[in-house]
Amino acid sequence: MSNIYSPNLPDCRPYLITPPAFDPTPFAQLLAAALDAGNINSAQVWMPEAEADDVKRALEALLPVCHQRDVALLVCDHVDLVAACGADGVHLARRPEDAEDVSDVQNARKALGDEVIIGASCYASRHRALIAAEKCADYVSFGPCFASDNTTYTDYLELELLSWWSTHIEVPAVAIGGITSDNCGDLVKTGVDFVATSGGVWNHPDGPAKAVTAFNEAIARAQEEAGGKI
Repeated sequence: MSNIYSPNLPDCRPYLITPPAFDPTPFAQLLAAALDAGNINSAQVWMPEAEADDVKRALEALLPVCHQRDVALLVCDHVDLVAACGADGVHLARRPEDAEDVSDVQNARKALGDEVIIGASCYASRHRALIAAEKCADYVSFGPCFASDNTTYTDYLELELLSWWSTHIEVPAVAIGGITSDNCGDLVKTGVDFVATSGGVWNHPDGPAKAVTAFNEAIARAQEEAGGKI
């Protein structure tokens, strides 16, 4: 598999995604523990079945935790809550069958301005990723990489796409879907900028802080095995 590895590796980091449902007050303590383990600069509130008011309450509870640690907090899909809550950005999770359309990215940028972070789910669509990056997305995500309790998609990503993107495109890329500290190594070696994780942290038997430490160690080990980083 060495042909898929990037010769120059960025400082890959975990990108934390919340569970799909949670109580914001106790979860804020878990998030704080995860962020205090280090090397994280982005997190996302992902509550696909929740009402907007519940997502708003979650943002209000978690934003101070993130900002006290200089970590950006994004919200999935709720463009209107970014300005209302002071979130740092939005992740647009268009479904795979609509992945070629980038109007959601363009509309979000028009609504939110240039200072807000906008990310876009691109699944395995190189076309959507290229157009989204060209237009206005600050990062793109590719996946799912592995099986996950949070998705029913079984068309798993080929690592060659991550390697190609890392080699040719400057816009950061996020790998997503079923990623844990045990299986992230080959993803890191492609040169991907972030490995998104949800259950890999929140379901870890030793808690979120230990999970983030394990991710950081796995990332460092993978980069060393692949020949270092730039």
